[in-house]
Amino acid sequence: MNRERAAALGREPHGSSDDPDLLDFSANANPEVPDGVERVYRAAFERARTYPPEPPAAFRRAAADYVGCDPGDVVPTPGGLAAIRAAVALAVDEGDTALVPAPSFGEYAREVRLRGGEPSFADADRVLDADPSGHALAVVCTPNNPTGTGYDRDALLAFAERCRAAGTVLLVDEAFLGFTERASLAGTDGVVVARALTKLFGLPGIRAGFAVATGDLGAALRGARRTWNLGAPALATGEYCLRQEEFVRETRERVRRERDRLRAALGERYAVAPSEAPYLLLDVGDRDVDRVIERARDRGVAVRDARSFRGLDAHVRVAVRRPAENDRLLTALGVGDEAGDDGGSSGGGSRGADADV
Repeated sequence: MNRERAAALGREPHGSSDDPDLLDFSANANPEVPDGVERVYRAAFERARTYPPEPPAAFRRAAADYVGCDPGDVVPTPGGLAAIRAAVALAVDEGDTALVPAPSFGEYAREVRLRGGEPSFADADRVLDADPSGHALAVVCTPNNPTGTGYDRDALLAFAERCRAAGTVLLVDEAFLGFTERASLAGTDGVVVARALTKLFGLPGIRAGFAVATGDLGAALRGARRTWNLGAPALATGEYCLRQEEFVRETRERVRRERDRLRAALGERYAVAPSEAPYLLLDVGDRDVDRVIERARDRGVAVRDARSFRGLDAHVRVAVRRPAENDRLLTALGVGDEAGDDGGSSGGGSRGADADV
């Protein structure tokens, strides 16, 4: 990694508000955690007084059972982003190009640039139609962040086959796949799958995740992994969460139900993209995005400014939370207000004092 290049690259903006007075819809982690997870975390303290097992076999078995692959193909990482970085670092050299979806998670392009590569952007909705030839790496986020677009497994497998034929490593970020019924691509030759506990299990501060890869690619990832790269509490918590099948089922049902409800309600005022993820992308049209965000904050809610995503200039992203919290979001975004529109003209009617909501 080049020192000057690393120093020149800024940080990517992300969601999450640390204001205790705001209900945070800007981050997209589950507001619920599995029952018993705090007990497991605390119980790991004694194990933290010695080095973690190496390799961490129990965590690898739990991860393998969770995504349906061989435990030997699991590479534990401190979060999903660490898995992404490891894949990019192994695939991309100075002067290489990488096929990157847009709009999508900004860290893909940043990691490519850190390695001296150049991202080649493809429309996220049509990324599986892109030609991977000539690229060192191709990236797919499923469901995509921030659009919520999910990809058909057969179409993903066909794209993976084209990547293999082209000699292109395929990185599939499945950070939000656990919210769906879709099967993982883990264990597919030529593919690196990145997963994390951050989103589905509501534990972004634990920093536990994993990559999955087979063959020479998997061997390289295992060889590059730092010894003891996950601490005892993260390993214990991760192993426990990955086996909470009922929690996963209940989360999927709640998110599906509330996402459908929110999309219908928000669709009365905004253009809302279809989504398979625990968030919705809103096109605010000719309204002032800053004003929409500001007025939501005035009503106690933080939403994600989505203009930082490539190609989006009139959008916000909102998480799907618990029912009562989602009701607060609707109020904060002016759904049901009789005052009128949000500083724009998406329809008829008069505008009152809260017209900029």
